[in-house]
Amino acid sequence: MRTLEQQLSNYASYHRDSRNIATHFVGIPLIVLALVALLSRPAVHWAGWALTPALPVVLAAALYYLRLDRPLGLVMSVLLGAALGFGTWAAAQATALWLALGIGGFVVGWVFQFIGHAWEGRKPAFADDLMGLVIGPLFVAAEAVFLLGLRGALREHVEARAAQLRAGPGGRA
Repeated sequence: MRTLEQQLSNYASYHRDSRNIATHFVGIPLIVLALVALLSRPAVHWAGWALTPALPVVLAAALYYLRLDRPLGLVMSVLLGAALGFGTWAAAQATALWLALGIGGFVVGWVFQFIGHAWEGRKPAFADDLMGLVIGPLFVAAEAVFLLGLRGALREHVEARAAQLRAGPGGRA
């Protein structure tokens, strides 16, 4: 398993334009919320709990993030818990609204992503590595943490490694 630094560096190498990063602060949360909402139906009720397909997906993602890094994993666990709350709410709405939130949020989120990558002039990370779909939300959380002035050493290592990856074997970006 790749380390947190390796995962974030690889993802960051596709995301150096500040406009692209900004679009990810909108697009990725929309996509995550939309997916969790869509996966929040159907629900099987057991022992007072509503069990949905969203629950194992969110738990698996949270456990993966916690395994990569405890502090960022905790941040992601809280955010994913909030997404699960939104998904539960969305799934309780009329079918048309649930689908509008799920499908609409998914499409709008991806529009933001592709606009950002047009500005970047580079394809999305998941085009080369499907793990980019899992690392994207963590990247946004890490960027927020970095903007708050936290985890400076991690930020420096990620940015340096991302620059090396972007430059490639020939040494030019």
